[in-house]
Amino acid sequence: MNPSPRSHMVFAAAAGTSSVALGLGVGYLLAPAVDRSSSPLQAVGSEVIDRMPEGLRESAIDAFGTADKTVLLVTIAAIMAVLAACAGVAEYRRPPAGLVMVALVGALGAAAAVARPNASLGWALPTIAGVVVAVLVLHWLIRALPPRGGEPADHNDAHGDGSATATDRRRFLVRAGAVGGGAVLAGLGGVTVRRVSGGVGADRAAFAVPDASNPVTTQAPSIAQVSSFITPNDDFYRIDTALVVPQVKSTSWSLRIHGMVDREIRLDLDQLQQDNSAFDAVITLTCVSNEVGGDLVGNATWTGYRLKDLLAAAGPSADADMVLSTSADGWTAGTPLTALTDGRDAMLAVGMNGEPLPLEHGYPVRMVVPGLYGYVSATKWVVSLEVTRFDRAEAYWTTLGWAEKGPIKTSSRIDVPRTGSSLTSGPVTVGGVAWAQNRGIKGVQVQVDDGPWNDAELLDPNVIDAWRLWRWQWDAPSGEHRLRVRAIDGEGAAQIESETPSVPDGATGLHSVEVQVRP
Repeated sequence: MNPSPRSHMVFAAAAGTSSVALGLGVGYLLAPAVDRSSSPLQAVGSEVIDRMPEGLRESAIDAFGTADKTVLLVTIAAIMAVLAACAGVAEYRRPPAGLVMVALVGALGAAAAVARPNASLGWALPTIAGVVVAVLVLHWLIRALPPRGGEPADHNDAHGDGSATATDRRRFLVRAGAVGGGAVLAGLGGVTVRRVSGGVGADRAAFAVPDASNPVTTQAPSIAQVSSFITPNDDFYRIDTALVVPQVKSTSWSLRIHGMVDREIRLDLDQLQQDNSAFDAVITLTCVSNEVGGDLVGNATWTGYRLKDLLAAAGPSADADMVLSTSADGWTAGTPLTALTDGRDAMLAVGMNGEPLPLEHGYPVRMVVPGLYGYVSATKWVVSLEVTRFDRAEAYWTTLGWAEKGPIKTSSRIDVPRTGSSLTSGPVTVGGVAWAQNRGIKGVQVQVDDGPWNDAELLDPNVIDAWRLWRWQWDAPSGEHRLRVRAIDGEGAAQIESETPSVPDGATGLHSVEVQVRP
């Protein structure tokens, strides 16, 4: 028996990828009937995020920043395409090996969906339906190809001129085209269903940010190429584990305060607004994964309600020392109870820079706590606050080896000049930002090469929980130079100079840039 033509293997691989693509499209289309996050690709991606080795996770954030989720989804899709192609070839060469491969991978996908923190058994249904479709379609496509010996699929080529084989190929191409078209239609249908059924965009557009009892207006000088004092919403960094942004309407949102309390409290947004006074606070948020000199930090004016008052109404136990907050998608953070009750501007935020929270930043309600890295405080789409103890409960990131409490370290950054810049000798403006939330910034110093530390000018506004803009005028001599910056917090403590990685509780070290100065 002659071996199968190479082109038949290519067609078989195409049968695998198109069949699985249709199955994924069907799963994506059906998922909103259960939960948007239950679609196969998204469920697998979320599980990969949870189980990814910490070093690999940090490397992805360092390399791709806020695009890490897109890169992950594209990578998973590429891997699935390769596996699907292999399944097609396997089914052509040794049936039903390819069908078994698809079924096994689908079983893993269904298990990943059910394993999500807020999932039910129903989350497996979109994946199961997609797998059934993929298996049936793959079998249907492979039957359209000539058998491996080269004979036509359903009849002999009595004339020996290959006309039947050509007919089989045409039949396969027609079927494959129909499957590919079905995959596209299923995907577009899934997008349409989400747009029609979601309604969160319209809900947000109609949401009115409450008037604050202390309306804040911020005016700050502008330094060319230095970050602005207030970070625009569209430019604010986003780091979280949600591959699919939770769709929570303001009318359906509610919060449960429970655990080690005298009184369990449940309230919706109307009750929150009626029973509490809103306030403004300018607060800088920082991701614990931010490397020295990194951009996973931003400053905004937040509008919300004091967590201190809400917790006081529940009456926390004297033995409690932690609040475990839970997001609508099941993510958790463990926050020291003292950070929510010691008088700092810890809040349930509903507004960001005068607008309703962007969907990806927690609409309709999120937590904002000055002085703590986001992984222990900045729960988006928050729906539950459990008063408990650190020795009784663990949050998402602490189970993966991160520190329990995560206070933000004093940090500073040079925004201008950039490393690698070519400058002209003479006056040069060096500028950037420094932050030490809940302590404030008392000073910033700049060093040239191994020379003395020079005091930089601190610019207003001076807000204890916000970053501080600074600048220093340098009379730059020609040659190659290294500039370093360090900050001193409001308590007089200098920034830590020794270099440590972000794991387990935030990176330390001094940011530096290297520049070339021309005569």
